[in-house]
Amino acid sequence: MALALAEAEAASARGEVPVGAVIVRDGAVIATAGNRVEELGDPTAHAEMLAIRQAAALGDKRLEGCDLYVTLEPCPMCAAAISLARIRRLYFGAYDPKGGGVEHGAKVFDHATCHHRPEVYGGLEESRSAEMLRAFFEKRR
Repeated sequence: MALALAEAEAASARGEVPVGAVIVRDGAVIATAGNRVEELGDPTAHAEMLAIRQAAALGDKRLEGCDLYVTLEPCPMCAAAISLARIRRLYFGAYDPKGGGVEHGAKVFDHATCHHRPEVYGGLEESRSAEMLRAFFEKRR
């Protein structure tokens, strides 16, 4: 989670919403990313999406056996991608009552049409993740 937080800090320094993601397989980091929505002008360039793309580029669209660490509860788009990628475990920091798609909102993994539900663990480094987001948005106001 420390590496995901570092990616979030780097995203914030670039003027992006501070969200970072890391994918681990067999104890080794295989992908890291921070939000790049503004930089790329791409509404899908969330940290989770970029990390999944990076990991899948290693040769397998199925990321079975991989764990994803992200600093914010994934939105519905990212939750769907996590399911499609067959991520084994999802660990996230801050909960997102407004835009989350795992424990809030759409609750993507709870739908009968969801083909794969990862193990989900929320609240890791929650206060640090939430404070980073709070500070970022305070500066923007």
